[in-house]
Amino acid sequence: MERREFLKMSIVAGAAVAASTMPAMAEASYTEFTIKECMKLTPQQMAENSGAVMESWKYIQRQAASIKNPKLRKAVQDIIANPAPKLMSAVSGRKKEVYRELEKNGWLKGVSYDAFLPENGSSKKANQPFYTAPGSGYTSHHSYPGGLATHTALNVEMSLALYDNYDKIYGFNLDRDVIVAAQILHDLHKPWVFQWQKDGSSRNENKLAGTGEHHVLGVAESIVRGLPAEVCVAQACAHNHPGFSKDEEGPVRWLKAAAIIADVDPVKFGLLAADGKTLPLQRSMEAFVTHLGDHDWVLTVPAAKWLIPAMEEIAMQDYGLNKADIKSAKFYAFRNTVFSQATIMTLYHLMQKDGKEALRKQVHAIVKA
Repeated sequence: MERREFLKMSIVAGAAVAASTMPAMAEASYTEFTIKECMKLTPQQMAENSGAVMESWKYIQRQAASIKNPKLRKAVQDIIANPAPKLMSAVSGRKKEVYRELEKNGWLKGVSYDAFLPENGSSKKANQPFYTAPGSGYTSHHSYPGGLATHTALNVEMSLALYDNYDKIYGFNLDRDVIVAAQILHDLHKPWVFQWQKDGSSRNENKLAGTGEHHVLGVAESIVRGLPAEVCVAQACAHNHPGFSKDEEGPVRWLKAAAIIADVDPVKFGLLAADGKTLPLQRSMEAFVTHLGDHDWVLTVPAAKWLIPAMEEIAMQDYGLNKADIKSAKFYAFRNTVFSQATIMTLYHLMQKDGKEALRKQVHAIVKA
């Protein structure tokens, strides 16, 4: 069976569960604004005025509360309530050593010592709530206040559909706690990495060990906070799976880099097999489910890249913005407001199904022209 058919079957079988656990985001309410009001809104205000974002955030909290293991449940709830980088305490006094070790392995290409680790890294308080962060970089998927919440909610639903199907078709249960925890936490450091800037855009992300730095930093955070090794391994597999040697090199590399940051031995912690070359054997099925569940980006990345130019066109034609404004706080406030209220995916679907005029009408319903 092709992978796309397997995922399709998972979505269909999980539809009844999804309907009972999370209301359709298309039915969630949004708030109307004027263009002047958009300019005054903070990312937190945009997120909190979005029905889609807040319903997603509530859903994530409910799923975190459904984790049966009390210690793991508390750890996950603590992280999403305050995603502060406690890993900074592990790096304190040894940042140069950590930087040198990562650089020696070729995992910090083009990243200077000063640029290593995002700014405003307080181990006590996150620079923004989980639910106000974007889901990725400013030209990529879910790039609006609250995008991380809608992205994570969809991923958890996808993962639970797979979890249910393995039980339904093969008659066995995977570890639901591991799947839910790993998927909720798979992007836990996007609030730190993608900090909102004064002009309304988000911070540019650096690469770390061949992937976005948020990924390795998030795994390191889970290690520092003492989460079980199987959760950390599944979390690391969100960006690639261990099914083939070449693919497994990714999670192994990210776990090694995270272990350097967290100051632990990856083998002794249970992150890698005894030889340090593969994930622990036999390879966790929960890790594969976490990977498959993190495939929202396959559609949402191109959807964002197709939708953003359409939004620029509407902003210039209907809201008095000029070409110079498109790279300024004025347009960023406009698009952040519209995207946070309706979501990029809902707007792209509308444009794809009914055309640009339908998109234009929806934008006008959110921000008065």
